[in-house]
Amino acid sequence: MAAAEGVSLPTPTEEMNGAGTLMDFLDEPFPDVGTYEDFHTIDWLREKSRDTDRHRKITSKSKESIWELIKSLLDAWSGWVVMLLIGLLSGTLAGVIDLAVDWMTDLKEGVCLSAFWYSHEQCCWTSNQTTFADRDKCPQWQKWAELMTGHAEGAGAYLLNYFLYILWALLFSFLAVSLVRVFAPYACGSGIPEIKTILSGFIIRGYLGKWTLLIKTVTLVLAVSSGLSLGKEGPLVHVACCCGNLFCSLFSKYSKNEGKRREVLSAAAAAGVSVAFGAPIGGVLFSLEEVSYYFPLKTLWRSFFAALVAAFTLRSINPFGNSRLVLFYVEYHTPWYMAELVPFILLGVFGGLWGTLFIRANIAWCRRRKTTQLGKYPVLEVIIVTGITALLAYPNPYTRRSTSELISELFNDCGALESSQLCDYYNNPNMSRPVDDIPDRPAGPGVYNAMWQLTLALIFKIVITIFTFGMKIPSGLFIPSMAVGAIAGRIVGIAVEQMAYHHHDWIIFKNWCRPGADCVTPGLYAMVGAAACLGGVTRMTVSLVVIMFELTGGLEYIVPLMAAAVTSKWVADAFGKEGIYESHIQLNGYPYLDIRDEFTHRTLATDVMRPRRNDPPLAVLTQDSTTVEDVETLIKDTDYNGFPVVVSRESERLIGFVQRRDLTLAIKNARQKQDGVVSSSVVYFTEDAPQLPASNPQPLKLRRILNLSPFTVTDHTPMETVVDIFRKLGLRQCLVTRSGRLLGIITKKDVLRHMAQMMNQDPESIMFN
Repeated sequence: MAAAEGVSLPTPTEEMNGAGTLMDFLDEPFPDVGTYEDFHTIDWLREKSRDTDRHRKITSKSKESIWELIKSLLDAWSGWVVMLLIGLLSGTLAGVIDLAVDWMTDLKEGVCLSAFWYSHEQCCWTSNQTTFADRDKCPQWQKWAELMTGHAEGAGAYLLNYFLYILWALLFSFLAVSLVRVFAPYACGSGIPEIKTILSGFIIRGYLGKWTLLIKTVTLVLAVSSGLSLGKEGPLVHVACCCGNLFCSLFSKYSKNEGKRREVLSAAAAAGVSVAFGAPIGGVLFSLEEVSYYFPLKTLWRSFFAALVAAFTLRSINPFGNSRLVLFYVEYHTPWYMAELVPFILLGVFGGLWGTLFIRANIAWCRRRKTTQLGKYPVLEVIIVTGITALLAYPNPYTRRSTSELISELFNDCGALESSQLCDYYNNPNMSRPVDDIPDRPAGPGVYNAMWQLTLALIFKIVITIFTFGMKIPSGLFIPSMAVGAIAGRIVGIAVEQMAYHHHDWIIFKNWCRPGADCVTPGLYAMVGAAACLGGVTRMTVSLVVIMFELTGGLEYIVPLMAAAVTSKWVADAFGKEGIYESHIQLNGYPYLDIRDEFTHRTLATDVMRPRRNDPPLAVLTQDSTTVEDVETLIKDTDYNGFPVVVSRESERLIGFVQRRDLTLAIKNARQKQDGVVSSSVVYFTEDAPQLPASNPQPLKLRRILNLSPFTVTDHTPMETVVDIFRKLGLRQCLVTRSGRLLGIITKKDVLRHMAQMMNQDPESIMFN
């Protein structure tokens, strides 16, 4: 009867201590409590309060001993250490990618005999037999036909080079798509839509993992080198975020708190753009304007530091060999004039129209890929697109070279020493002026020839980019969009320049363009066109202008760039508010609540909450009358992420909210560690144990996993307010009450479904599978 004596008439205190053995479960936290499952949304408020508790504990402990003080200082500095590591690793990876892409792009055309790992440019740098006129030709660099047959010219050599160019391109793209498919399916695409979704609080496990980092870095080199119409800038943001995630796992402050981890990832995105373009300030603004969801001031400073370290590391590697950080450095010798704002604004209109066309066509093609047989053959699709790209690109010198080189040439001003076709003007033999201030001249046959080739290149780029973006290989969109704009801009620039030369007595040119003066810089038009097209596709504004002037060093051309960026955004927004990244988020059905969307419909919380009229009642737990078996059955029969806890089923008075994952882990752990917990044990969430008959098994106290302050709204709260609360507080769910009685629940997916319904879209498209 010893056991009976132990439980004969227990006092509440004894009951709480479980006759000496019952403990408040979670007195010592067990692993995984408070974590989230894959494809679930995090609760920002909960993460914030957990971090505040952790910080408070460290601060109070730091007064106890010197060792605890050192630990608290290390904790405070860990954020800056993570930023330093992200900057170093992402800068190094970007430098390696740049060097590898240069070498492999040139490998499609030929090889360096003196050192096969040199690109064409590096090979001819080291040569002593290169003349200035033929700076691209040196005996050390041989094209494949010359190496194999000994003939450099002629139809046979051309055809052999053509065939090998296509063969190399197919080999690179096949390797890229195979590696992605076998080792890291998440390494495909640009990664920015998913990064945006992850930063908004969604969990996609493995998306920022080590394998994804490794495979994305390798396949990015292969994909860009294959000559496809894609860039490496977007994927570099994904690579930098993978670096950020990797270093988060070294510090428990970040690895155990999903909210803090997202602050690091925001800064990593800034470092990614910093190394992609050599634009540290543009990177910080890009993270703030385009990618981040929650961006406190502290993250701004850390992003700035990470971007600085990344840019410094890249500059140390010097992948472009020009001792500059910027990709397309330009020096224009003439100012721009007010009258030129008209063609600049027209380029902005073109950028907006191209952005709209691209988004609609690309989304239609991607949707077709998802819904038809096409999606089942990703390798074949990549091979076909690469084959067509290489076949059509080789004959045209402007599409054969890498897109970055093409943009660089289009941005360039024609100096006296330029050998490009675009600089084939008729020179005035009597000209006696300083070399860098060459007056406007009539265009020679080379310029007209280049105009035709550029027009064909423009049509080719516009069409092929639509089919390339979204394939199962790493593919960025920045460089192809800029190429389309730069080609259009250069064509417009040359047209304006020739009009100014031949019609300098016209009223528009009279005031600012004297005969024999250098009035129009076609390279500037290319730069403005590039900004306009990139703005039209991504809808960036402030960060775009800053990236463009950091990218080119053209600080005095901010006004033309701003005019073009704003115009392209206005024109594109007239046809639809979503940029390419938001459109892909919608297409994939990610649960992303865009901060910029406005909700203007007059609905109430009661219209959106579940259960609806004909639905079964809400699944709830009671505070002290549910058994372990009841809880386990509820978890097995439903797939909800959590359950409201009420006083009793009759009163329905709300006590709190408990997460499904925490409940499962708590019961599993209690069965292992606590004696006497069986299926018929009562689970209670109150401070004091309920009065139970002596024959009952030992109850289980789970108050510690109960959230006593869940977010609630009344049933008459306008949905406009509810949507705002979900956006600004980053909630997972919100409970609906009336006078303290629980009526229903609204989750983030309910909000997204309701918004889709209000916009006459399919509400079921919000389910990410």
